[in-house]
Amino acid sequence: MIPVKLQPEPESFDEEVRQPGLAWLDKKGIDLQSAPPEPSKLPAYWQKTNEQLWEAYSGVCAYLAIYFEWVSGASSTDHFIPKSALAGDAYEWSNYRLSCLGPNRSKNAFTDLLDPFEIQPDTFVLNLASGAIKLNPELDNAVAEVAATTISRLNLDSEQHRKMRSRAFTRYLRRKDEESLKELSPFVWYEANRQGLL
Repeated sequence: MIPVKLQPEPESFDEEVRQPGLAWLDKKGIDLQSAPPEPSKLPAYWQKTNEQLWEAYSGVCAYLAIYFEWVSGASSTDHFIPKSALAGDAYEWSNYRLSCLGPNRSKNAFTDLLDPFEIQPDTFVLNLASGAIKLNPELDNAVAEVAATTISRLNLDSEQHRKMRSRAFTRYLRRKDEESLKELSPFVWYEANRQGLL
């Protein structure tokens, strides 16, 4: 995981997502600053801009920092503040993170993870040969605790995730195509660059 910059909301977002969502909440008498009584019944207006979310973030998962194709069906809109926690934020672009399905499902309604929009550079470091992810030893204790929880909740150091990152770097070593590495696996590129290996 590396820092992600909030991208401007699509021109159609207010009309297609925010206003219908807020109108529905108002009609049901649900306070925007409270948890909705039945989160599963919130109309999924955000799905109208799923592809625009993918385009806005160049197809890069906010949690895995890897590129994935829209047509793979792996895209999902993660509500960083869960829909079950705050009704009004269910329809706010700034609360959406582009996510592959796996991390979105693992994150679920947990709120004790680092936000890709707020994470500091170099929070995590990679062993590029093995793909293992570690905490930066210079983190203060409070940040380190949340960072460790983030790794655990999202399974970021699983064998499969390690292999994925290791393969990305191995492919780079074969062809020395830095631009493709940066586009397809930004976290691996960032770490390879930081470590002076490009």
